Amino acid sequence: MSEATRVLVLNAGSSSVKYQLIDMVDGERLAAGLVERIGESEGRLVHSPHGGARRESAQAFPDHSSGLKAMAEELAADGVGLDSPELAAIGHRVVHGGRRFTAPTVVTDEVLTEIRRLVPVAPLHNPANIIGIEVARALRPDLPQVAVFDTAFHTTVPEFAARYAIDRTVADEHRVRRYGFHGTSHQYVSRATAQLLGKDPAEVNVIVLHLGNGASASAVAGGVCVDTSMGLTPLEGLVMGTRSGDVDPGVIFHLHRVGGLSVDEIDDLLNRRSGLLGLCGDNDMREVLRRAGEGDADAELAFQAYVHRLRKYIGAYYAVLGRVDAIAFTAGVGENAAPVREAATAELESLGIAVDPELNSVRSGEARVISPAYARVTVAVVPTDEELEIAQQAFALVRRS
Repeated sequence: MSEATRVLVLNAGSSSVKYQLIDMVDGERLAAGLVERIGESEGRLVHSPHGGARRESAQAFPDHSSGLKAMAEELAADGVGLDSPELAAIGHRVVHGGRRFTAPTVVTDEVLTEIRRLVPVAPLHNPANIIGIEVARALRPDLPQVAVFDTAFHTTVPEFAARYAIDRTVADEHRVRRYGFHGTSHQYVSRATAQLLGKDPAEVNVIVLHLGNGASASAVAGGVCVDTSMGLTPLEGLVMGTRSGDVDPGVIFHLHRVGGLSVDEIDDLLNRRSGLLGLCGDNDMREVLRRAGEGDADAELAFQAYVHRLRKYIGAYYAVLGRVDAIAFTAGVGENAAPVREAATAELESLGIAVDPELNSVRSGEARVISPAYARVTVAVVPTDEELEIAQQAFALVRRS
């Protein structure tokens, strides 16, 4: 019998499932795909086998079970089906693990119950993650299902940084504290940055800037996260595509008492109609940059607000770490928007931070340094790979079991 060296990674959303099948011998992607518009009248499945032509089909997926079964059929057609003895585990992205789950965890009934208990603090994400786990367990009940938590990497944040300065009894009763998110990305990128520098992660202090439609920053000291910008929810911190990031909590009371907005309306405003979208009507940084380049004042304001918040967090985390060896830009905006990287690090040479315009302008899918040789702090672009991180953590866990 062949040795089980493959991990299927599932990222289940409320109406979609992203998946990758990875061979852990060499990290090769055997297949990747997306099932979307689950529960709508017409869904879509996109499947890309390794070395083969991409396949796309439109069909109805009434629920996640039907979507995952369709995924399984596509994998089977490529000869890498869910019944393969080479499949070692299924790794699941789970957004919120609270304080209990500090590492990847094999899913049991007890674990699933605890993930359900965390739904009130992750109502948009954990329910979908649970569905993905339940369907996968039904498809392969004999196979280890491993939950890898977005919050786990941030559980090392010191208590004084994780606590909000509100009544402790109230906070503890309702589990109010800083949890942080995008943890698999921050963990992967901080380690990959150390590798880029040719050093052990334990020797390197890194500020990681994960800039996608959702965006977060982290301060990583010797491979250990000591602060992060997202908090109880993914709303806190940086200006994002549709989320406000940091706001005075009094804004919420004002909008309710004076503006007459309900709690749900304010929730929708801050999460879905704020950030770049709220400031200029576009949440795609490419469009914001295009408009700003043409002299659009709203787009220019949105861009400046975005990079101003980034600079504030770079400065804050520089102070938290005391010594910074590298700043790593990652995710869609971080990896591809050279003007964002340039503006976010501008006029910081007194801190040893600078970007070389020529290096910064290079487009590449590889990790690379974009700071000049004289800079004390290395500025780098480091592509993230959350799926590989989930697969590695899941595989390491089942190998130890």
